[in-house]
Amino acid sequence: MKSMKDIERMVAMYADGYNISEIAEALQVDRKTVRKYVDQEDFSEPFPEPPSRRSELDPFKATIQGWLEDDARVRYKQRHTAERVLHRLQDEYGDRFTCSYSTVQRYIKQLRAARPAQHTGTLELEWPPGTAEVDFGTADAYWQAGDSHPIEVKYLVVSFPFSNAALLQYFPGETAECVTQGLQAMWQHIGGVPSRVVFDNATGIGRRLGDVIRYAELFERFKAHYGFDATFCNPYAGQEKGSVEVNVGYLRRNLMVPPPVLESWDAANAAAFAAVPKLWTRIHYKKGLPIAALFETDRQALRALPRKAFNAMRYLRVQTDGYGKFHLDAHHWYSSSPEWARQELTVGIGAFTVVPYTPEGTPITIHARQYGETRTDTIDPRTTLHRLWRNPGAFRNSPIRRTLSEDLVTTLDGYARTDLKACLQALADVTERYGFDLAIQALEQAVHHQQIAYPDILVRATRMAQWPHKDTKAVDLSPYNSLIPQTKTEVRS
Repeated sequence: MKSMKDIERMVAMYADGYNISEIAEALQVDRKTVRKYVDQEDFSEPFPEPPSRRSELDPFKATIQGWLEDDARVRYKQRHTAERVLHRLQDEYGDRFTCSYSTVQRYIKQLRAARPAQHTGTLELEWPPGTAEVDFGTADAYWQAGDSHPIEVKYLVVSFPFSNAALLQYFPGETAECVTQGLQAMWQHIGGVPSRVVFDNATGIGRRLGDVIRYAELFERFKAHYGFDATFCNPYAGQEKGSVEVNVGYLRRNLMVPPPVLESWDAANAAAFAAVPKLWTRIHYKKGLPIAALFETDRQALRALPRKAFNAMRYLRVQTDGYGKFHLDAHHWYSSSPEWARQELTVGIGAFTVVPYTPEGTPITIHARQYGETRTDTIDPRTTLHRLWRNPGAFRNSPIRRTLSEDLVTTLDGYARTDLKACLQALADVTERYGFDLAIQALEQAVHHQQIAYPDILVRATRMAQWPHKDTKAVDLSPYNSLIPQTKTEVRS
């Protein structure tokens, strides 16, 4: 390439009337070179191009570019790293590929730096009042005060992008039952339903596969019940629900440091409702008004609640085994009762509970729902009482023993079979009439007063149920006892 001084002389001579041949002869250059520059219309400095140097990687660059372009269609954590590219090239090209890791790494870094706009740009969105975003967060918590090891809990966050107000509810998992239960609780708390709700693609209500959205049936029913528009955000498009993602972190930092003590799901969620409005006194980062004031505009744009609440529970038919137990979610086993062994039952599955029903729709028991990948066996010993009193010899190995006090177990172990059977029969019948806790109290008092015949325990329990505040231990029953035939207690030798 000629210097700018030589180019300037060619242009100047041509402007003075010299022809191409005369200029070429005077400056000792090719005529084509002269014509190129005298015909050039723009002599502005061009944008500098990066220096191109020949590399051993050149024959493989097109292949690498293809792999990285394909990465845009898969999950972030499944994309090619420089190390993976190196190993793949070695596997596919063998001895023909001799480049080092640093050569591959530098080239991939150059490629990614050359097209940042495809990956890092964020579009600022406008959100009308009454629109909500939903996502889950994960945090550590203690179940009881004094626990040394925290448990992992999920918390469902509903954020209103117009005001940046957010609510949360704690859950043990991320199922459709948790989502519907949490949304209903929050909407009832604020007195209305958002017109549009944006969900992350990972929540338990369904999945977006390309342009097709597949909802869980429970959520479809919930959506129809409340009449709102549900939208899934695009995969890897955090800006589509940036408000809720920010609030997931904000609520964790402000309400869960140090880790909270839950004690019960109901208590924890009631405390969450009480705590979040205190965070709305801060000023909105852009609008200059308190979040609480802006949320009133959100609230006015909400749709009215339906007259009836939604039953956030799905029903499933299950087959019990020889013990009357059934399993859900592959890892978790629950008891019904021995009477329902090897039968098909309907089970109601909620966010916190699992309820097996009789064919007539009567709950057999209510279990706390289990989550996680570790096998669990949840047994309600109360459901075995009617079978147990018919076979009192099984008492020493029954689950009910774990629920009784050590003194009561020791006393019952010393009874003869007929007396033990009477106690267990009374325990079963009183539990069915008045509940397990009162049945245990009546049995403990009966044992203390050595009045363990079935009618004695039943009468005592009835009196306790009808006059719960009367101190039955202080009442002198000897005048009445003299009128009742006493049952002799058999003691094992």
